[in-house]
Parts: sequence; C-alpha cells; structure tokens
Amino acid sequence: MSTIVIVGAGHAAGQAAASLRQEGYEGEVVIIGDEPHIPYQRPPLSKQYLSGEQGIERVYLRPKKFYASKNITVKTGVRVVQIDTAAQTVTTDGSETLAYERLLIATGSRPRRLNIPGSDLPGIHYLRTISDVDAIRAEMAPGKKMVIVGGGYIGLEVASVGIARDLEVHVLEMEERILQRVTTPEMSTFYHELHTFRGVHLHTSTAVSGFSGDGRVRAVLAGKENDEKEFPADLVLVGIGIVPNIELAHDAGIECDNGIIVDDHCRTSVANVFAAGDCTNHPNALLDRRLRLESVPNAMEQARVAATNMCGGEKTYASVPWFWSDQYDLKLQMVGFSADGDIQVIRGDKAENHFAVFYLKDGILVAADAVNSPREFMVCKQLVGKPVDADKLADPETDLKTLLG
Repeated sequence: MSTIVIVGAGHAAGQAAASLRQEGYEGEVVIIGDEPHIPYQRPPLSKQYLSGEQGIERVYLRPKKFYASKNITVKTGVRVVQIDTAAQTVTTDGSETLAYERLLIATGSRPRRLNIPGSDLPGIHYLRTISDVDAIRAEMAPGKKMVIVGGGYIGLEVASVGIARDLEVHVLEMEERILQRVTTPEMSTFYHELHTFRGVHLHTSTAVSGFSGDGRVRAVLAGKENDEKEFPADLVLVGIGIVPNIELAHDAGIECDNGIIVDDHCRTSVANVFAAGDCTNHPNALLDRRLRLESVPNAMEQARVAATNMCGGEKTYASVPWFWSDQYDLKLQMVGFSADGDIQVIRGDKAENHFAVFYLKDGILVAADAVNSPREFMVCKQLVGKPVDADKLADPETDLKTLLG
C-alpha cells in the first residue's frame, strides 16, 4: 500500500490529511508531530484559550475521532530527525523509519528567541504551543506585573487578555511605534490609543538589553548601559517574531531561502516532496512576488493544493493574503498588504471602533484593514486587484457590493 507521510501536526498537516481523503486517496496517511496533541488551531492560543474562554477540545482542528474514522494515523510526541529523499524515508527520534511515496513537510515555525543576559531565567515565556499558554496562564493573576517584549499582534493580543485578568501590563517595543513592521502609522496610532485607554503601558523606542532576577525573572532591563531603565516583572512574554522550521528540509538537500522553496503547486526542489504552511517560501502570481506568510488561511489553502497534487492533480496556489487579530472587543481583519498602497480611504468612524481603511495604488484596491466591519472585509477580499472609485469607497451610503461589477 502506498503511503503519504506528513511531517508536522499544525493547520497545514491537519487540513492536508483531511483533503487527501476528500480527494479519494486510499493509501496510508501518517501525521508525525512532536507535540503531545493532535493538530490544533494556533490563533486562539493568544486569545480565547489564554483567556479561558475556550477549552482544549475547541482548539483542536478536528476531534480525535475524525482521524480514526478516516483511517489517518497521528503519531504525537514524535520528532522526525532525518529525511532521506533518495530512499524516500523519514526517521524519528525513536529510531523508527517510515517509507513514503509522497512526503509533505509542514513543520511550521517557532518563536524567535532572545539571547541576552538573563534570557534563560524562569518566568520568561514564548507563545507558540498549548503548553506555552498553559505555563503563561498558570502565572497570570490579578495584580501581577506582566512585561511583554514586542509590540506586534501576539504581544498586543496577550496584553488585552492580561488587562482583562487585572494584571499590570507593560509592552516594550524597540521601534518608534507598535505594529511598525506590519501596518501604517495611522493604524499604529489607533491601536496605541486603544491599548493606552484600556490601561496598557506602552513604551516605544525601548530596546530590551537584559533580564534580572535571583532564580526567577524579577525585572526587564531596557536602554543603554548609562541610561538603563528597569521594569519590574512577575512574568515576561517575548513576542518578537517567528523563524521557519526549515532545518529538516535543508539537511535533506531541499532548496531553502527564507523558508522551504516551493512552486505554485507546493512542490519542493526534490521529487515527491511537497511543503505547506509557515515554513514555505512560495510564488504569488497575483502579487508578482515570492512570499513567506505566517497565516492560517495560507497554511490551509496550501495544504489543499498540496493534497490535490500529491494525488496527481495540477492545482495551483494563488490567493491574496488575509489575516485577523482579536484585541478586546475589536476584530481586525486585513487583506493584502497596506504598504503596497499610495492612497488611503477611510469608511466609518474610528471613534466608534467601527471602520475600514482601503489602500489603493493607481486606482486599484490593493489592501484593506477592517475593524469590526466584517461586511466591508468580505467585499474587499473580492475587490482586491480591481479598479475602484475612491469616493464611492468612502461614502457609507454606497453598497460596496455594487462595486464588484
């Protein structure tokens, strides 16, 4: 019997396994993941799971019984240590060797870690896995001081949960504004004011230089040696980005460059080896560039494309990236990249926390940010790449659906 092995057990892995069965693949499907969990969703970890709104069963991508019903083997707590592309085998840390007809690498990514004085002290956390969140949540209690290193989406989402749990929250961002690498100055200002109003202490242009504590972190140090500030901390979260897990692929001789290089069929440089998710660097024909995306929709769609093509299909992957972030009672939904635009058009009222910002270039809609505006977001996903009248976009009386043509 033929076998498809999936290395990794995240969004891409779970979706790929399900899609293989939907495609009619009757061979053996094996998912190998190094965590003790079946495939689960990561976005709720910094939001509903951290806050306690969702239990672990609701975080799982699909229930355990799904995999049994579809005859999908899920090996949890097992790490693949080697891929032999010539022999078409993978070897695990338990010295088990599995042969594959097709291989999908869906190893995802890991948090970028700090390597500065005191960075190994207990009480300093990163957020990527269920066990990470369990450890953070166990230390969150009213009145405690939480210091978050990094003013990106993960850091701000955790800040909003911390405030709701009555912690004192400080966010330290080395750039001049929060969210600087991912959004416009106007959106950064909106979220800066939002978090400040809710009680978060935001410190921009503040670079962390070390941590202090006797047996456990007690303070975060920031600034230069002669002008160092100290931020008392009962617990610390570091959220400074992620790194793609490409080591297995690289060591197997698979081409990598800021991710595992794949084509628009999710094929790697080696025959019978595919890749999907955060770990990939893929071409996007719609945006005319290569991308490495840290995005659930990207992982899920690449997984579907890879599954089809592992079954002998010729499906291509090309979609406009979209993302979301939940902070307090606000849902931010984003499509495209705002940096691609040269004109901004606002629809709605920022003061009411209900608005959308459209980004155009040469009259073409290239991106949109929608805050508590799901209707605008859904239409904008279809409008991206099309010429749009800016005045009509801004007019709240205009039904955006009429712009679809």
